[in-house]
Formats: sequence, structure tokens, C-alpha cells
Amino acid sequence: MSWANVTEATGITLTESFAMYPATSVCGRYFAHSESHYFAVNSIGKDQVESYAARKAMKVSEVERRLSPILGYDPAKK
Repeated sequence: MSWANVTEATGITLTESFAMYPATSVCGRYFAHSESHYFAVNSIGKDQVESYAARKAMKVSEVERRLSPILGYDPAKK
């Protein structure tokens, strides 16, 4: 695709102040490296929940309730 037909191909235009329209449009430069990789956030442990609760002055049970989908343990089991 050449720069000449971007608007026709995508429907994206520039305003007179060079903002992209529609506003949900995204552009950027993307670089790759052979040693790059995605990472994932693993399950959250009890020690992390307790530390977070202390820093936020919250009850551990409240933090566990809010983060229940990503906990690495069952808060009901003591």
C-alpha cells in the first residue's frame, strides 16, 4: 500500500491540525527483535495481596475480593 491510497484503504483522514480522524485511529512505528517476547502476569500470591493491602490500608479480605479472578490461591482455604 502506498501513502497515496491510505485514506481510501482505511477511511482515516487528518484534520487541519493533523489529528487523526476518527479519533480511535492508531498509528505508530513498530519494531521487532528476534529476542523479544511477550510476558504474562501470573497469578497473585498471598504475600503480594498482604503487601498490597498494607500499602493501601485495606483489609486483606477486600483485596482478595477485588482480585479474586487472578489470585493464585483460594482465599476460603486458610
